[in-house]
Amino acid sequence: MFLRAIATSGAIKGDSKKLSYVISIVLVTAIPMMIFMPIIAKYFNFPEEVTGAWLGGSIDTSGAVVASGSLVGETALKISTIVKFSQNVLLGLATFAISVYWTYTHNKSVEAVESKPTLKVIWERFPKFVIGFILASLLFSFFLTPEVRDSVKDSLKNLQGIWFALAFTSIGLETNFKDLLANNSRKPLYAFLLAQLFNVIVTLIIAFFLFGK
Repeated sequence: MFLRAIATSGAIKGDSKKLSYVISIVLVTAIPMMIFMPIIAKYFNFPEEVTGAWLGGSIDTSGAVVASGSLVGETALKISTIVKFSQNVLLGLATFAISVYWTYTHNKSVEAVESKPTLKVIWERFPKFVIGFILASLLFSFFLTPEVRDSVKDSLKNLQGIWFALAFTSIGLETNFKDLLANNSRKPLYAFLLAQLFNVIVTLIIAFFLFGK
């Protein structure tokens, strides 16, 4: 989710403080979901396949999805990871569509008044890290042997962990939790919580439809 938020914010030239606010909400809500959703699934005896799809489609951060799937079992972990990574792959397409739409409909500069935005403008707004994500996924999925992939996987994971820690620390430095409950921030918070509740329910129904026996 925070990757989608970062990508979308880059596409529409959003406010960095509002982006930090959104990511903070996502991280705060992901923690109880990561803990209680596996408990709910076990209490109602959901099949592992259904639980994995539910976790992968509902929880907003990849790390929390992996952690919650591990609490359920190997099958749930596998399916939840596939569902979440599938969402991440589609991130590029979604961001590109948002970039094009926002540039053509919300660009109020002088150039935009005289003519439609060019491909150059769209490219400038498009978050470039999405391209790196897709290229790296294609490279490690189809072009490198399993031996090469396994030899570099651990070191890259450690590097990823360092950069993620720095990124979240920076977000934390810019986030004031008092703002989450401020009068002008309550409506966005309530809107997110209601949308997340709707997402949890709909995703569970779809998971039973696709994986229920």
